[in-house]
Amino acid sequence: MALTGPATKLLQRTLMDAYARRGLEGRSVLCAVSGGADSVALLVATAGVRERLGLRVEVATVDHGLRPESAGEARAVAALAATLGLECHVLGLTLKGGPGLEARARLARYAALEEVRQARGLTVVATAHSATDQAETLLMRLARGASTRGAAGIQEARAGLVRPLLERTREELVDFLGEQGVGYSTDAMNADPAFFRVRVRTDALPALSRAAGFRVEARLASFARLAAEDEALLADLADAAWRRVRLEDGSLEAVAVRALEIPLRRRVLARLLAEQGVETDAAMVERGLRAVEQGGSATVGGGLRLRATGGRVRCVASSPGDAPRAGPELCLEGAGAGGVLEGTGWVFRVESHAPPSGMHGLALSRDLCWPLTVRTRKPGDRVRMGAGQRRLQDVLVDLRVPAESRDSRPVVLDAEGTVVWLPGLWTPPSPVGSSQHYLWATPSGPSIQRTPSL
Repeated sequence: MALTGPATKLLQRTLMDAYARRGLEGRSVLCAVSGGADSVALLVATAGVRERLGLRVEVATVDHGLRPESAGEARAVAALAATLGLECHVLGLTLKGGPGLEARARLARYAALEEVRQARGLTVVATAHSATDQAETLLMRLARGASTRGAAGIQEARAGLVRPLLERTREELVDFLGEQGVGYSTDAMNADPAFFRVRVRTDALPALSRAAGFRVEARLASFARLAAEDEALLADLADAAWRRVRLEDGSLEAVAVRALEIPLRRRVLARLLAEQGVETDAAMVERGLRAVEQGGSATVGGGLRLRATGGRVRCVASSPGDAPRAGPELCLEGAGAGGVLEGTGWVFRVESHAPPSGMHGLALSRDLCWPLTVRTRKPGDRVRMGAGQRRLQDVLVDLRVPAESRDSRPVVLDAEGTVVWLPGLWTPPSPVGSSQHYLWATPSGPSIQRTPSL
């Protein structure tokens, strides 16, 4: 085969640069070849530069078993590889038709190629994605409302995979094969308008080129490459921001999140949702952004809500409503009384002296109205603070208690039904003079320091 002509020189230079850029000189490549123009061009051109790069090259072709002619196409690839002196692996797959065929075929194909790569000890799989594929992918993602991450399109490389032809259009690859006198097969599925990509290829791209007055594939691919560079920088900045705003319990510090620039804030929220297994889209992230800005909440799917209250941003389980649920109660008649508030793990008892360090305690005034009741909150609860009272809900908000935790916090009420203590959250000033009794409280889990009087 005569390796001359402008198309040949262009493609060889492209591959030399791409393989060298990825550190593949003296390494090994498994060329994935379907038999179509793009992959045949990859195979022939890679064979043409292998000696100059010191490349060990092998070939793999996948027969998906979806078309009667696919077996013949696989044999043709094997024959071409043989003429180039390259070993070829023919891989057979068994796939059924139906929804998601394209995606299922792609996953199965990459898995089979990776298995061969590892078994043969090869450095990378090389695929023949072109600038035309990149342009099609970009338009498809933009039509679906992609962000910068989506606009980055097809990546040139990832672990064990390289796509060295992303700078060249399909037209340039066909020109190369014409100079080489090499034929290729045509997959009828690539012309089936049932597929979105085919409609973009046959309708949208030509129409855009006509409107622009020139072929736009290379320009769109260039934009995707620049978007990928920008996205890589933003991803690094977002990682650093994530480390700054993340708290030990996995939530985010709300004030710090609000201080982030919008692009970083958007990525941080998307990561928070992803860690909860939520599949995000642009509309969902925007709802999250509004919730953070307003200090509210938003439904994010998967039975979860994103809450930005109490100084934290976190994902919590959705519930039919925020009204507190009725729970068990613990009645304390006087000295020596005690017990566990079921469902919370908190232990209470009335003693005649102050509790030891590390335990919550309340000094009880001599004129306290007995008995005391310990339970979780109910609608209408009010807290006695100084000479007046406040709604318990308002106090919990001021104390920045997360909404999803409020129903599990114990509250202590006197015989008149007034909240007199919120163990671990708020303790009233000690009564004037010596106290006759003290209420001790021990939370579930490791002990914590007593909260100061507020």
